[in-house]
Amino acid sequence: MHKVLHVGPDTCSVVSKLLKEEDTEAWGVEPYDIEDVEESCKGLVGKGIVRVADIKYPLPYRPKSFSLVIVSDALDYLSSKYLNKTLPELARVASDGLIIFAGTPGHQKAKVAELSKFGRPAKMRSSSWWIRFFDQSSLKENETAVKRFEQATSKSSYLPAC
Repeated sequence: MHKVLHVGPDTCSVVSKLLKEEDTEAWGVEPYDIEDVEESCKGLVGKGIVRVADIKYPLPYRPKSFSLVIVSDALDYLSSKYLNKTLPELARVASDGLIIFAGTPGHQKAKVAELSKFGRPAKMRSSSWWIRFFDQSSLKENETAVKRFEQATSKSSYLPAC
């Protein structure tokens, strides 16, 4: 059984898809307001499968609660001050790995139309910035996990938008 936590916008749709996978238990944290979402998402929130929570604060999970934590489009809006607290917190609840989708390849600035619900554009940090950040945070890349993720995504033709 794999326990997966998804953090980011569209958590309900990601969790719904993961729940259909065999041997997968999925949970989610939606860092934004969900007032204009579908009823199925409100149902996941009502069951406690998806939480609406500010990721700048500690997560309400025990250490290593999930085999995998996937974060998409949620870290780019955090200042370095909060990123220094949030990223170790996400790593704390993951036992096997943490996958981060951040930024948009080839884009240096977010368009005004792409302002988040925080009211400011994303910080489009470069891959070299992330590498330095991981080194300074004592977080290491797991090459085995990266290869497994690349194999899994190539089978499903997954192309991240971030």
